Amino acid sequence: MYAIIATGGKQYKVSEGDVIRVEKLDVEAGNTVTFDQVIAVSDNGLKVGDAVASASVSATVMDQGKARKVIVYKYKRKTGYHKKNGHRQAYTQVKIDKINA
Repeated sequence: MYAIIATGGKQYKVSEGDVIRVEKLDVEAGNTVTFDQVIAVSDNGLKVGDAVASASVSATVMDQGKARKVIVYKYKRKTGYHKKNGHRQAYTQVKIDKINA
């Protein structure tokens, strides 16, 4: 059984027991979070639309952190312009506990 959830502008295919990294959620480690935006659920056939309107996915927050640094380098030739910048995206690591379909 798997579900497709939407959070942080992205979609994730999850099963019970999966550990995924999603965009930062304002929840402390150890707490439970519920994802209400369920797009599809597969349990002996795919269900979408009104069939999954009341479905949800429960997960436990394991960790808050920052991803590896991505270097952003801007350069324009013949002008002497170059700029180096870095970015570390914040994430929340969650473990999927239960798919309520």
